[in-house]
Amino acid sequence: MQSQTQANLSAYHTFGIDQTCQHLVHVQSVQEIIDVYQHREWQTLPKLILGKGSNMLFTQPYQGVVLVNQLLGKTVTESTDAWHLHIQAGEDWPSLVAWSLEQGFSGLENLALIPGCAGSAPIQNIGAYGMEFKDVCEYVEFLDLTTFQTQRLTREQCLFGYRDSIFKHQLYQRVMITAVGIKLDKQWQPKAEYGPLKALPQHALTANMIFDQVCSVRREKLPDPERQGNAGSFFKNPVISEQQFQALKPRFPDIVGFSVEGGVKVAAGWLIDHCGLKGLKLGGAQIHPNQALVIVNVAKASANDVIQLAAKVRDTVWETYQIHLEHEVRFIGATEETYLDQLVERQA
Repeated sequence: MQSQTQANLSAYHTFGIDQTCQHLVHVQSVQEIIDVYQHREWQTLPKLILGKGSNMLFTQPYQGVVLVNQLLGKTVTESTDAWHLHIQAGEDWPSLVAWSLEQGFSGLENLALIPGCAGSAPIQNIGAYGMEFKDVCEYVEFLDLTTFQTQRLTREQCLFGYRDSIFKHQLYQRVMITAVGIKLDKQWQPKAEYGPLKALPQHALTANMIFDQVCSVRREKLPDPERQGNAGSFFKNPVISEQQFQALKPRFPDIVGFSVEGGVKVAAGWLIDHCGLKGLKLGGAQIHPNQALVIVNVAKASANDVIQLAAKVRDTVWETYQIHLEHEVRFIGATEETYLDQLVERQA
């Protein structure tokens, strides 16, 4: 177990913004996680579990212990109709998707190039191109941070929703995900009804063709965090009522929306783009010129630059459409997670 004091976190979150934490610990086993939580000098300190840092913004120096999840390993078992993958939580998700296809296990291709680690996938119920993590999830294993016992939840028990799960509610800050179970049917059925996948030849479609197309589109639309710091999609696609959507149509005939349970899911990127905000810059933070849903670190941005720009986007979208945008990126304060509304109120 490696630990550092007053560590710089810029290399541990994809925004790449300078920020520090009191203690940084790399954990490579369940026992090491337990050791951190039972460490005599750290017991009273707040703790944060970090995977690839692909969905986080540190708004202040973190006055606690950051655990970097480095639980690694992949095992595969076979049943009559499926492949069953047991994946340790620290495994890189994009690498896992590519590896699964190389092994001949189709089914994850729609989720290619989503940044993060396997342990983060169920928390957010990651999704793209008509597919979500819940569609392939068999179970999730976690360490109870009170009893220090390992438990397993079935897919149904995870209470998955749109970018949502039990891990963001009832089990929030009470557990650490240690592994996920993925079930991939041997009788593969393509999911190619969404966006650019519809242009593929449906009669001879393969999983690798979908994978290549998804990778191509994501690379074209989304900036590489290795070159330009960002946390991917900054805001969730909001769900509004059918009545509100129909009321907006006469004013905005090209508005993009999809019928879902509970209303219409509207494309947040479209809303931001049609407010004329693409390319807008505040300090060192900018709304990406080609992808309105992404805020990028273009010139040594501070956390406050990102916060102010995100607030500008949220307020402009509300003034234009009366639609509230909820940020997908997690804001981490000095001791706990915080939210854009709270940050803006404190600065007012």
